[in-house]
Amino acid sequence: MIHSNGFRPLERQECLRLLAKAPVGRVVYTRQALPAVLPVNFALDTDSAVVLCTSAASDLVRAVDGVVVAFEADDFDAGSRSGWSVVVTGRAAVVTDAAEHGRLLRTGPRSWLPMRDGVFIRIDAEMVTGRELTGAV
Repeated sequence: MIHSNGFRPLERQECLRLLAKAPVGRVVYTRQALPAVLPVNFALDTDSAVVLCTSAASDLVRAVDGVVVAFEADDFDAGSRSGWSVVVTGRAAVVTDAAEHGRLLRTGPRSWLPMRDGVFIRIDAEMVTGRELTGAV
C-alpha cells in the first residue's frame, strides 16, 4: 500500500532483507547525555540481530553495552527519488561468550581498520521498522 505522502511501510521480513544488503549503517546512541550517531559497517546475524565489530577500547563500547540503541541503514537513488530506510531498535551488548566470539570472527562483520583487540557488539532486533520512498512527488 502506497501512502499519499510517497512512502510505503515495510514489513519486518522485507526490512531485514534490505538491511542485509546494506554495506554501512549508523548506530544511534547517547554520549555524555547527548545524541550521537556513528557510521559503521555491520552484519546481520542468524537471529536478525545487528552485529558490529570495534575496538575494545572504543568509546562506543562503553556507551552502548547494556543499553537500548537504534541502528539505521538506507539506500536512496536521487535520480529516481526512490529508496528505503530501515531502523532496528534494541538492547546492545558486547559479546562476551568465547564460542560466540569465535563464531563471529568467522562469520561476522570485518572491521575496516586493523585491530588486535576487536570486540563484537550485538544489537537485538526488538523493534524493526522501515519505509520505502516510492518516487511519488
